[in-house]
Amino acid sequence: MIARRVTSAVAFFGALALAGCSEAPTEVDPTADPLVFEITSANGHVEGWLLGTIHALPDDAKWRTPAITDAIEKADYLLVEVGNLDDRDAIAETFTMLATSPGQTGLSSRVSPQFRDRLTAVMKEADRTPSDFDATETWAAALILARVGATGDPANGVDRVLIEEFGNREVREFEGALGQLRIFDALAEEDQRDLLEGVIVEIEAAREQPDRLRSAWLTGDVRELEKFTRSGIMADPEVRDALLVRRNERWTNDLTEALGEPEKPLVAVGAGHLVGPDSLPAMLETRGYTVTRLAR
Repeated sequence: MIARRVTSAVAFFGALALAGCSEAPTEVDPTADPLVFEITSANGHVEGWLLGTIHALPDDAKWRTPAITDAIEKADYLLVEVGNLDDRDAIAETFTMLATSPGQTGLSSRVSPQFRDRLTAVMKEADRTPSDFDATETWAAALILARVGATGDPANGVDRVLIEEFGNREVREFEGALGQLRIFDALAEEDQRDLLEGVIVEIEAAREQPDRLRSAWLTGDVRELEKFTRSGIMADPEVRDALLVRRNERWTNDLTEALGEPEKPLVAVGAGHLVGPDSLPAMLETRGYTVTRLAR
């Protein structure tokens, strides 16, 4: 069930430290071609649009193409993963409620021996000590440490900019912060440990190629984006199934219901959800919709 929000209000799990909204860029990088799709029904009527987002960008990012602008202008409402992107207290409260449990073992004992020195290095870079995670569940430790490998500013995230821009138009959400964090909290401990190890791998990869993900997103490089859905934290099949495939299945069910309404949505979710055989476009097409990528 899609929850409705009328105002801009909690952030994606990776943006626990939040800043204020920034204005959308008015210029376009000549190489910019982020993923944006048109959804049409079997009778050829346009029912909505899909836009692949990234949750943090540098201040000078210029990503808005004419196709994106057109979709924003035509949409009746915005549908995002999490609709509240400014309520820091609510996010912190939700995260703490799910993330802490007494009696946790030392964090280094929750990764394989070959990852222990690498985990220590990541904690040092994050200015954290092992004792900081004494009561922190493994999935939550992974999300906290994931900020080490993050580039850009969450204030410039595409989802945040869009929520601000929709202003008086309705904003709806697929999950909300609580629903999203519960997905991580429900992972088996073994999968949480795979998640933590995957975060370490992603941080190390980001050191080697810090702009790789941002470049793939900005240019709409489907092949490169799909690689990200099968590496790092997504290399583990169970984690990938929980974070990507099953969420896409639920979203497809919700979206199919929403597309039957007169109002047309702009669906803005992480770009990884829009590529590959398990993607939202692929699942919508099995329901009889045509999903067409729009030229920039």
